[in-house]
Amino acid sequence: MGSRRSAGNLPIGDVVVRSEFGLLTLSEDDRRVLAVWAADCAERVLPLFDRVAPLDTRPREAIGGVRAFARGDMRIGPVRALSAKAHAAAREVGDDAAKAAARAAGHAAAVAHMGAHARGVAYAAVAAGLANSRDPDAANAEMRWQIEHATAQVRDTLLKLPQPTRSGGTLSALMCDMYEEFTKESIQNPASR
Repeated sequence: MGSRRSAGNLPIGDVVVRSEFGLLTLSEDDRRVLAVWAADCAERVLPLFDRVAPLDTRPREAIGGVRAFARGDMRIGPVRALSAKAHAAAREVGDDAAKAAARAAGHAAAVAHMGAHARGVAYAAVAAGLANSRDPDAANAEMRWQIEHATAQVRDTLLKLPQPTRSGGTLSALMCDMYEEFTKESIQNPASR
């Protein structure tokens, strides 16, 4: 008999989600649905990374990998490795906006192995906010773009995930606000479900 992981705390950025093993993973078909949206979200802020580290292609390769996964052209393992490389690029760059942009790319690619990483595209909104520090609404504007560009299928798939818990950080607030917006949309337009 195989072992089953029990409930545990699983961190995504500054959010900790309490869940049973498997709830954050979703089916491969669901992850393919989320992959294109996550790639689109992360790609919007990739120029913030490219401006600081123009020769480092790891975040861009991660986005390309998750797009290939969505098409069925790349298996989970290689995309997961590209995700890890994008996160390594984030650790190595000194600029905070560039770091957040690389994290967005890393989380987008990580959708291939765990659906909950789609929430990590909130790093793109964080990157937009950091890059536009004079605009107090920059992060929220980027989050609104993400919400507006999520298809009904993306929204419904994201709502299969457990609700994230607010922990007080910006990333946590963005993830929770996005979840709440998707929930409202689902209630207001039940036909999309």
